[in-house]
Amino acid sequence: VQLQASGGGLVQPGGSLRLSCVVSGGTFNMLVMAWFRQTPGKEREYVAGISWNSDYSSHADAVKGRFTISRDNAKNEVSLRMNGLKPEDTAVYYCAASSSVGVRRELSHYEYWGQGTLVTVSS
Repeated sequence: VQLQASGGGLVQPGGSLRLSCVVSGGTFNMLVMAWFRQTPGKEREYVAGISWNSDYSSHADAVKGRFTISRDNAKNEVSLRMNGLKPEDTAVYYCAASSSVGVRRELSHYEYWGQGTLVTVSS
């Protein structure tokens, strides 16, 4: 299973970005998908996750109400819509996939990872 993330870039505070992650080499509609982020010197942290059929999703408290995870099983794609971006959202964002049951926040739950895409929020 290969994950290819894209969509990062430089945006001003208050702006928006949409991250995309396309999955190949596996049965996408059987995978739990998630986004994590990491800044230098800090542990990778959970941002959002979504079940295989989109009937359940969760978002970290730090992004709740601003970020929205979604997926399109016909396109093998999971997206993260980010609105109201803040400087503290600056990080490398990673998409992750799990063949195990349930949307979990632990890194160990996910066995497949993308390469990361950098989001910089700055004026």
